[in-house]
Amino acid sequence: MRINLTSVFVDDQAKALRFYTELLGFVPKHDVPLGEDRWLTVVSPEQPDGTELLLEPDGHRAVGPYKRALVEDGIPAASFAVDDVRAEFERLRGLGVRFTQEPVEMGPVTTAVLDDTCGNLVQLTQEH
Repeated sequence: MRINLTSVFVDDQAKALRFYTELLGFVPKHDVPLGEDRWLTVVSPEQPDGTELLLEPDGHRAVGPYKRALVEDGIPAASFAVDDVRAEFERLRGLGVRFTQEPVEMGPVTTAVLDDTCGNLVQLTQEH
């Protein structure tokens, strides 16, 4: 068994696609119209056949309170592995990305947390 798909709830799929591709560096995998919304996934360019991230519309009534509670408590909705957290922090901050946590060493990992502009916090993690 392996993870095939995971998702983040986003308030605007077009804005999320731009952020996750143009800033974070993911590449589009599927973009299928579904009425007003889309089945919109991105993948790592390093693993084009790997786990897909669904940029899922956050229209369900339970999602808004859930997302707000996570953000208020500083809990990331997703975590992405990077080779060098500090380098990614500097690169993304230079592109205008807002971080809620600068790089911090926590035992065997270094993490940073950013705002994805679509209602989520995302953690970047580097294993030592």
